[in-house]
Amino acid sequence: MKRILVIDDSLAIRKAIRRILEPMGYDVGEAGDGAQGLSALAEAPRPDAILCDVDMPVMDGLAFLGALRDGGRTDLPPVIMCTTHSSFEKISAALSLGASEYIMKPFDSDIIGSKLEAVGVQ
Repeated sequence: MKRILVIDDSLAIRKAIRRILEPMGYDVGEAGDGAQGLSALAEAPRPDAILCDVDMPVMDGLAFLGALRDGGRTDLPPVIMCTTHSSFEKISAALSLGASEYIMKPFDSDIIGSKLEAVGVQ
């Protein structure tokens, strides 16, 4: 079973994503901010992909991406950013830090499924 780590400060969003992913056959892990996401990556089995919000307290999604990529590891899972930001600057920053894809909120199962397929996670 493929594992997806969902990083978002909103419990409601994490639950909504879980309700989308679990019927698709994914095992879902959760973290409330980027720092918790880094801890989850260190403690749990490596996820096949990460869905990460941009704006979060403690450590936002862009800082998470920077910390993730600064480790020098080459076996990192694809990261799909999920956010309400549509500005070119935020999208460009996320992509330059290593995000594989970008999803605008609100989203549905078709959008999430197509993005997971685009990064090779099916």
